[in-house]
Amino acid sequence: MEIVRSHRQVAAAAAGGGAGALPTYKAAPQLEVRLEEFELFAIDRLRVLKGISDGLSRGKRPEEVEKLVNELWKTHMGHQDPAETLNKDIISHFVLRLVYCRTEELRKWFLSMETTLFRYRFRLENPESQRMLMTEFQLPYKALPHSEFEAVKDKLSQVARSIGQSANVDHVFFKVWTLVLAIYPFSIYIFCSVQKLIPSKSYCNPIKVPFEQVPDLVASRRVFLSKGYAYVAMNQVVSLVVTQFRCNISKALALTNRKWSATIKEQEKDRLTPIVEALSNAYFGPDYSQPKDAVDISLKDIDQLAKSSFPLCMRHMLDKLRENHHLKHGGRLQFGLFLKGAGLKLEDALAFWRAEFSQKIGSERFDKEYAYSIRHNYGKEGKRTDYTPYSCQNIISATPGVGDHHGCPFRHFGEENLRAALNKMGVGGHALEEIIDKVKNRHYQLACTLTFETTHGVSCDSGINHPNQYFSESQKVLRAKNQKMESQSAT
Repeated sequence: MEIVRSHRQVAAAAAGGGAGALPTYKAAPQLEVRLEEFELFAIDRLRVLKGISDGLSRGKRPEEVEKLVNELWKTHMGHQDPAETLNKDIISHFVLRLVYCRTEELRKWFLSMETTLFRYRFRLENPESQRMLMTEFQLPYKALPHSEFEAVKDKLSQVARSIGQSANVDHVFFKVWTLVLAIYPFSIYIFCSVQKLIPSKSYCNPIKVPFEQVPDLVASRRVFLSKGYAYVAMNQVVSLVVTQFRCNISKALALTNRKWSATIKEQEKDRLTPIVEALSNAYFGPDYSQPKDAVDISLKDIDQLAKSSFPLCMRHMLDKLRENHHLKHGGRLQFGLFLKGAGLKLEDALAFWRAEFSQKIGSERFDKEYAYSIRHNYGKEGKRTDYTPYSCQNIISATPGVGDHHGCPFRHFGEENLRAALNKMGVGGHALEEIIDKVKNRHYQLACTLTFETTHGVSCDSGINHPNQYFSESQKVLRAKNQKMESQSAT
């Protein structure tokens, strides 16, 4: 299918979904998209949203998030031709709307990330574009009548000063008077009198709206409230716009979910449905189907490596394997593919599993019932596919049953068991509480990242997205420490 790329059609799509260069995605564009671009556009946008999610989870400040959003957008969504960027922007949003409409959890995440993305992109728009977007949302932006402004200007100035939003004219005024005060201290009386006469520029032309339209500004006490209305400064109007944007997207996701469940899922079961269902668990990192850096691990190394370099999920399964001499299918698959990606050869893998299982079921039964699946994981049986180890997203989305030990401990463990497991890894004190806090907020990968940083004494800015990444990064850190110790001992 050919994708339509004419400027006229792109402009029409934008007009149906937003003003200026920033769409509001009110209506899906009438564009034909090639299947490969359908997926690739969505993946690029997903990289942006996941980058924002990681930044927010790490507690980045607003100015840091703004810089992050700008960098992510340029890297993954930018194009030399603005029409191409707009085209990709609109298409990728509607593809991901399909992907993330399917469950409440997915909708909640997508709504939060898209709203954050829109907020920071709106702030980067010029004033004219912002006014166009307000018109698009049918929001008021006319200044207050002079009489009403005069009545509330002192209150507005107090709010502005309390949140550090003094105007540029204030800034110059303060600098001049600071110099004057240094020379003529008595002029403080003049300063205090004049300063009261200068309202903050931030609140020169405020917008008066019902207070429930700007809940975040009310909660943070960044607006003046009077008789059920909030007086919103022009440089805070993004909150008003974002609230309306969030409401629109939330309603659209619910409608899309109904359409997906009723017709689209079945109609597209052989074409789009597999792509849509896979994208929400997509992993974008390196392929770990083969060990990195041509590293091989041997049977005798596994226990020591588990102690030093295995992530919690893999340490847990090894412990249960040693304890019960058995793992159910989900555990064998998750742990077996991890060991393969870490560098355990097929012959050693067969010996490893046989040594454990034979203690419970005997070697003959192992060869009949389990050896085939191990060879299959290594691409030596069946379709001879070289299977890839599971990513964190796949593991987190698993639903282990009774007696299962696979899945993500940060998601599937109770708090008491998780604390005990982390204590066993040497994690305690403030670091442990920070990890538990991330888990309570459902930031499971960030909790794993913090565990890595605590146990290895280094930062991991990229975050942990794959168990084999955890193992590989751990080995790099340990090798670097060993080399440093050797060089110090040699000198």
